[in-house]
Amino acid sequence: MTKLVSDPILHQGGVLGRVWEHLNRWPGIGPKSAERLLYYLLSTDKSEVLDFARALQELTERIHPCRQCHHWTEHELCSICSDPKRDSTLLCVVEQPRDVIALERCGVYRGHYHVLWGRLAPLEGIGPERLTVDSLLRRVQEGRVREVILATNPNFEGDGTALYLSSVLTPVGVKVTRLARGLPSGSTLEFANSAMLADALEGRRAL
Repeated sequence: MTKLVSDPILHQGGVLGRVWEHLNRWPGIGPKSAERLLYYLLSTDKSEVLDFARALQELTERIHPCRQCHHWTEHELCSICSDPKRDSTLLCVVEQPRDVIALERCGVYRGHYHVLWGRLAPLEGIGPERLTVDSLLRRVQEGRVREVILATNPNFEGDGTALYLSSVLTPVGVKVTRLARGLPSGSTLEFANSAMLADALEGRRAL
């Protein structure tokens, strides 16, 4: 256990120590922030803490990948895939569910999505079989998709993933495009601002 906390009680194990350790593992939460969150939970109304605990339990029991796009949902299809107002002939391929959120925030894209759940990384042993590539190909081969926008991150692995997807999608006869380079090289969609993502979508190019 890391020692960068001011309360020695947290180093003695028990419930307090275990909860603090779990909080400390969360992204963006350091030891001091975990300590503050722990004591907030202890000082707030008990019913609120129990409601939070029940919500976390439901999160693990009810949330699962969408049958079609693999984004998170608690139904068979997510709200985007089941929305009749969305353009089902336009398919935007992203690496992670959080990329869907980033693109939706810019407010200019009205098509569907496909979440790969990663990117090709041969040195880490991540090949196409570890991603949802087969599912993507099936969706395109069904014939309803007219354009696939490859919105993988503009870095080395994201570009390699986009090139691979282009090589397997182009023979199917679908139009394949890539987000414009309004996105800084080496960055990720998650941290791009809405205006930048909107420009990248509007200026996408053939790949």
